[in-house]
Amino acid sequence: MGSKKYTLINLKLILAFFTKNFGGSMSIDIESFFNKDLPVSSAKYTGLPKYHFIGGNNSKDNIPINELIESANRSLRKNGKNLALYGHNSGPLGNLSLRSFICTYLKNYAGMELNTDNVLITSGSLQALDLVNSIFLKPGDTVLVEEATYGGALSRLKKQGVDYVGINLTDDGICPVHLEETLIDLNKKNIFPKFLYTIPTVQNPTGTIMSEKRRLEILRIAEKYNILIFEDDCYADLIWDRSRPRALYSLCDDSRVVYCGSFSKSIAPALRVGYVVASWEVISKIVSIKNDGGSGAIEQMILADFCSKKFDGHVNKLVKDLKAKCDIMVGSLEKEFGSTAEFSVPKGGIFIWITLPNSVDTKKLSIISAKKGITINPGSEWVSNPNNGTHKMRLCFANPEIDVITNGIKKLSTLCYAEFGVPEISGNVERNS
Repeated sequence: MGSKKYTLINLKLILAFFTKNFGGSMSIDIESFFNKDLPVSSAKYTGLPKYHFIGGNNSKDNIPINELIESANRSLRKNGKNLALYGHNSGPLGNLSLRSFICTYLKNYAGMELNTDNVLITSGSLQALDLVNSIFLKPGDTVLVEEATYGGALSRLKKQGVDYVGINLTDDGICPVHLEETLIDLNKKNIFPKFLYTIPTVQNPTGTIMSEKRRLEILRIAEKYNILIFEDDCYADLIWDRSRPRALYSLCDDSRVVYCGSFSKSIAPALRVGYVVASWEVISKIVSIKNDGGSGAIEQMILADFCSKKFDGHVNKLVKDLKAKCDIMVGSLEKEFGSTAEFSVPKGGIFIWITLPNSVDTKKLSIISAKKGITINPGSEWVSNPNNGTHKMRLCFANPEIDVITNGIKKLSTLCYAEFGVPEISGNVERNS
């Protein structure tokens, strides 16, 4: 009996101690358990700013909602019971009808001869990048990239412990002379890159389109130095005149090229449906490590129905709207920044890549402008050598409305002038007030 009272007293003392010091509950330092290599924690989502010029977002007005609803009803009524199976009766490569559409579309649009076993559906093109990197790369390997390229690809290579070397770009895409010089120099150092990652059609961020002649030159060099090519074609659907050179994949006689595409830019980013196209030897290896149980089936079912009936008409309408917005942004940049903003007018896509005077630090400008509700992508995040992008920026024109573009560029130029004295354009009432 005495020991029970003693134990009860101890428990009360312990409870009183924790109540006094921890507000009645035990606490834990959860951060001490985190992996030390994690990036900085994300901030809570509070919505998009008014002047939102970053990311690969589309315009809400360009989402074919009614058509997608019709496709959802048709496809779910017809094939909904296949949701009972992980592969929804199509196997691990993804929805067979969608893969069939991709084969037909890429043959007609990009000159690619495929069968459905050459196509693997992924959860967006980002998963495609991860899967391809995983089967070819290990820490310490080297890959070649364009000097300005997709920031998400660079961050993934860095995270995997892979070195990357930037190749100069021209208005016609990758410079073949610099590519070969780089390979010679690396080979002398016993460094043999695994592949060249390239966005040849509506390049991100520059918006250039590599000619077929240049593509053949790049393939010749890749064969000579025995490197693979990873062709990212996620923006190729968005060319203003809907006419493009044949894909690198279609110009190659062997399995040297691995290709990826996406419906994120042509239909809707939130659908998260992309795909890898490659030889069966490559696809079979990817399937062996794609251990997610399969990408979302409902999205694939809806897209298979929609694309077979409405894809071309939808994209033809989409590119007209995108070109109109591009023209508005070009006009706004010329008006508000004048000759201090250098850029090539894109032939398609959703971005403009801008070079400002060396005195402008776009990383600093991005921080200043974000506080005023204007978001931009600083150039240092989109180049292989961050030092070469300090005075560059990428602006997305797809998501914002026209008045948002015009007012946002005006406000951005005012902030840029206040901080860096650039641009000096008379007549700007807001700047001179």
